[in-house]
Formats: sequence, structure tokens, C-alpha cells
Amino acid sequence: MAAKVDLGKMTEKQLMALKQGVENELKTSRTRTIAAATQELQDAARKIARKHGLTVSEVLGRKRNSRKAPLSAKYRNPNDPGQTWSGRGRQPAWFKLAMDEGKSAESLEI
Repeated sequence: MAAKVDLGKMTEKQLMALKQGVENELKTSRTRTIAAATQELQDAARKIARKHGLTVSEVLGRKRNSRKAPLSAKYRNPNDPGQTWSGRGRQPAWFKLAMDEGKSAESLEI
């Protein structure tokens, strides 16, 4: 076991360093625990699949692609038709400039 530390005798800087060290070690410990549990789960899945003459992917099915399909363009830059924007995320500079010039979003729609 680690030696006892008298927290009352530590400076604020020392306490903050100790706190950061503890937080880092907790994160590392959690990561190791998750990795060990994942490996254990994968080993068990392989063992069960082999028992039935199957592969893990046959038992669990294929992984689904969690990415969504890209959105189609909703707005087009009138000065450069190659520049488009779906209307989601950060506004492109050309869109902001058009708004500042007094154009409406509807006038830029495709």
C-alpha cells in the first residue's frame, strides 16, 4: 500500500498536481479495465461461435455503418457554382458574405 500523505502540509500547487495525477491514473485504470473486459467478451464470443461451427460475424451479424449519408446541397454560391452547402454545420465564407451583401438565403437555394 502507498505511504500515507499528510494533505494538510501540502501546498495548493502540490495538491493540484496530486489531484491531476489521481485523475490520470483513474482514467488509465478505467481504460485497462474496459480493454480487459472487451478481450474477455471477444474470447467468449469466439468460443461460443466455434462450439456451434460458426464465426463471430455470423453470430453477431455485420457491423452497421453508423455514419449517416452525406446531405445533399441546399445552397449554391452564385459566383462559383462549384461551391455548395447543405445548410448544416458552419456557414461557409461565401454564404456569410452573400448575407452581408443583403442577399436572402432563399435566393441562394438550389
